[in-house]
Amino acid sequence: MSTSATTSRALLLEGFGTLPRLAERAVPEPRPGHTLVRMAAATAAHLDLNILDGQFGILPELPFVPGTQGSGHVVASDTHPVGALVRLRGEGLGLSRDGAWAEHALVPDAAAEVMPEGTDPALACIYFSPVGTAWATVHDIAKVRPGERVLVTGASGAVGAMAVQLAARAGAEVIGAVGRPTKLEHVPGAAAKALLAKDLSEDTIGGKVDVLIDTVGGRILRDALTLVRPRGRAALLGYTAGRELTLDLADFFLADVTLLPVNMISRSQEVAPEVLRLLPELSSGALSLPYESYPMDELGTAVERLRTGTAVGKIVLDLGSVAR
Repeated sequence: MSTSATTSRALLLEGFGTLPRLAERAVPEPRPGHTLVRMAAATAAHLDLNILDGQFGILPELPFVPGTQGSGHVVASDTHPVGALVRLRGEGLGLSRDGAWAEHALVPDAAAEVMPEGTDPALACIYFSPVGTAWATVHDIAKVRPGERVLVTGASGAVGAMAVQLAARAGAEVIGAVGRPTKLEHVPGAAAKALLAKDLSEDTIGGKVDVLIDTVGGRILRDALTLVRPRGRAALLGYTAGRELTLDLADFFLADVTLLPVNMISRSQEVAPEVLRLLPELSSGALSLPYESYPMDELGTAVERLRTGTAVGKIVLDLGSVAR
């Protein structure tokens, strides 16, 4: 089976340290063992930026189409139903083979996962990682219990916002912290209180917390650790605010806080059923996953928002639109 279009647009990376340019290319030819997808949406994430910058352990030969995750509708496949919405990830997508930043993508069948009917394409390409990470953190790693007090840093981001909502559902009183005043309004309403990270103190949050869920690292993590009660837990999810944590061991021993690094590499399969169970609530808006959407030819704006930390939630490229 073939697609009627012979050419389509793609974001083509021609040099590391530069932005891809919008170019026309031939639609990939369908072949056995592969699925041809008319793309609808793709993520632009920090991993993608590392690849653009040439700062990742696996780098492609140029020219190359980036994009490690996306979603779209099947055009041709021996495995997946034609017309079905699929989520694309893995199998070297956007790393060792052309990725999702294109109107058409040809991927190994194993890289495509059929989504439930009616799923929003933007949601399909962004939901798994933040929802899976937040679920594992709240339930399996930090083991949040009813009546506990939980502090979430980066609470307007995709993982942080989801952690706020899931911790509140677990019966906790949740305090959300963000780094910028403009992000306060984006902390989910499930939080009992939203504060700037620089204003965090025992006085402003009403005493020490039982659990810290930190999504940013750096100095914010260091300061937030002092707000966890003895024998409390701190789950560490990210390091966008800094990769290093320096501790005075005497103070750390005295504080008696358990540090719990969150590594999702080994947990994806075990959280997959829970994540899929939550997808209808994400689709209905009962659970909110923040993201910003940009057309293909506004990639520069999207990348700048991601690099500077001003983006609210995930970045999605709308592969069906171009700014005019």
